Amino acid sequence: MGKDKIKKGSLVNVGLGMTLGAHITPISRSYIEKADVVFVATSNNIVEQWVEGMNSDVRSLQQYYQEGTSRMKTYRKMVEVMMEEVRLGKQVCGAFYGHPGVFAWPPHESIKQARKEGYRAHMEAGISAEDCLYADLGIDPGKYGCTHLEASQYMFRNKIIDPSSYVILWQVAIAGDKTLTKFSTSADYKQVLVDMLLETYPEDFEVILYECAVLPIEQVHIEAVMLKKLANASMSLKTTLVIPPLNQKSLNLDTIKKIEKL
Repeated sequence: MGKDKIKKGSLVNVGLGMTLGAHITPISRSYIEKADVVFVATSNNIVEQWVEGMNSDVRSLQQYYQEGTSRMKTYRKMVEVMMEEVRLGKQVCGAFYGHPGVFAWPPHESIKQARKEGYRAHMEAGISAEDCLYADLGIDPGKYGCTHLEASQYMFRNKIIDPSSYVILWQVAIAGDKTLTKFSTSADYKQVLVDMLLETYPEDFEVILYECAVLPIEQVHIEAVMLKKLANASMSLKTTLVIPPLNQKSLNLDTIKKIEKL
């Protein structure tokens, strides 16, 4: 697209990181401070107030979440209210919890829509819950490998997991929700997930429920629980299920021999 065809408005979606004030990058802070309007998406009121201290026009996207309303309807509304300001020629910044591109539909879709309509739009990375998880649990994803799946996606999409690697299941508190309207699912839903995992892992296998710290005064939550008891364990929307490697793959001797002959 030629420079003369680029419209005045713009959009940048940035990450706030996970822990208040500690994870935001200088460039993301700069975009928030210089924007004409900032849309903030975080479930924590303290984090929202912190963002309000950086710009005089900060608007919350959390108001569009309602239990019983499809999250896709909510997400589309978020995209639309952001695009309305872009179309008015404003420099718009979306400030999203964690990394704006990780388990977040509106940041990707709003950038896609803005570019389609001829506006400048891009994303700035942020520290995500995945980054914190590696640090807090001492996991190197390159050592055994690491598979990341949304819990319901694993349940509904015939996804194959490798028990020789770490398996990370996100949004486990709403596992089994096909309606996209729930903020939690019952133990019966989660038991379906457990039963699927029991096809691969023994019932007394220890898995980890993880939640990173949002406020500096908070502690990281790391809870080991036997797989057979997982369905009744306490969880929140922030809870991530970490399944350690069950075994190690045997060596691929044929490939090793080919390499040795080179």
